[in-house]
Amino acid sequence: MAGVVVIFDFDNTIIDCDSDKLVVDGLGATDLFNELLPTMPWNSLMDRMMKELHSQGKTIEDIVEVLKTTPIHPRIVAAIKTAHALGYELGRLRIQPFCDFTVCPHGCSFCPPNMCKSVITEGIRASIEGRKRMIYLGDGVGDYCPSLNLREGDFVMPRKNFPVFDKICQNPLALKAEIHEWTDGEEFEHILLKLINRITIEETTAAQFITTDFKLETLSVSGHEVFHKALPVLQQWI
Repeated sequence: MAGVVVIFDFDNTIIDCDSDKLVVDGLGATDLFNELLPTMPWNSLMDRMMKELHSQGKTIEDIVEVLKTTPIHPRIVAAIKTAHALGYELGRLRIQPFCDFTVCPHGCSFCPPNMCKSVITEGIRASIEGRKRMIYLGDGVGDYCPSLNLREGDFVMPRKNFPVFDKICQNPLALKAEIHEWTDGEEFEHILLKLINRITIEETTAAQFITTDFKLETLSVSGHEVFHKALPVLQQWI
């Protein structure tokens, strides 16, 4: 579906845990992690933890084995695969600091120092030709900022009883996008595919309501009317 982009948060949205903490705990580095946590930003902390795990002889294969234990609801996997099979574009997963806050802070009070998700989502929208409707799914406080910046016709799916849902509930009218909360993987799948189906129907219906406006122009040769010529077709999208 060319007119829609689905953007997922990852930790506690697609998966039911924090993937960074899962690896740290699974490889026995919890104590050092807890010791360093108050002293540095998250990305710097995780970089330090990866360095420590490497010094202990931990390998990529060890990390992969821990990640295989990641808790994820099977209906979330099914929903993502269905969306992909229908031709929907899914946001790419990137794990890296988006902003170098030591050089050029993004200035957003809602977001963590390493990234502003509104900047990221608008960049995705701008990079794709044509008008795009968005479905944004998230759970954390950092997902509130992009939710605020969604447009009319977009949808936000906050995870119920998580920080982003609580923030939205404080003033739901601050959002232009429609709000559809979800609790678990089954609701995730049901609501996401319901919205996809709704958008598909709306866009198909809109395409069928192209109005064609013909205006006739009288042509004459040597003062005699000869025929009427249709001017170029004007297309209006309803």
